[in-house]
Amino acid sequence: MKFFVNFLSAFRICASFAIIPLLMLGLYTTTLIVYFLAAASDWFDGYLARKYAVCTKIGGVMDHTGDKLLVANTLIMLAVMMPVWFIVVPTIVMIARDLYISGLREFLGTQKIEMPVPHARFSLGKVKTTLQMVATIAFLTWLVIPQMISIAPSNRTLIVIFEQAVTILWLALIASVVSAAQYTQTFIKKLQKIK
Repeated sequence: MKFFVNFLSAFRICASFAIIPLLMLGLYTTTLIVYFLAAASDWFDGYLARKYAVCTKIGGVMDHTGDKLLVANTLIMLAVMMPVWFIVVPTIVMIARDLYISGLREFLGTQKIEMPVPHARFSLGKVKTTLQMVATIAFLTWLVIPQMISIAPSNRTLIVIFEQAVTILWLALIASVVSAAQYTQTFIKKLQKIK
């Protein structure tokens, strides 16, 4: 079971890089399928790891890395394809947030101190990741529909899907900023333990 759980995380990492050429080639349906399976694997590997008590440090690192790469690579590609401020700005801020948190963790790691997820039972970081994935799936769906059926870009359904995707992306941004503040508070408390 441990191998399978780690395999799911490894699949997510591979999928995050496969999505780049898929989007460049305009294979939006394939991209949506790959992304959906990768996003689903995020929930599934965590569920199995907890249920069968096969959580490992390497598995945790792979899981964390897979999540970040999947979301970041896809959002960057979408921002390149749709270079408008209301997509580019949240993408930049959320990626910067992840780098910032990683920096805090790395510093505490040099001091042999772990930084747990704030409010683990209801982590805004997990909410942020979920919202990012839902928004990304909505954007990909918006790209897929015109390829599947003959439909004008001005179609009301497409407009609604796009607007909802942008709204969810900005909700993810809010969760991202608030969770960064929570991590900062935790970091400051951990600093007080360093002599």
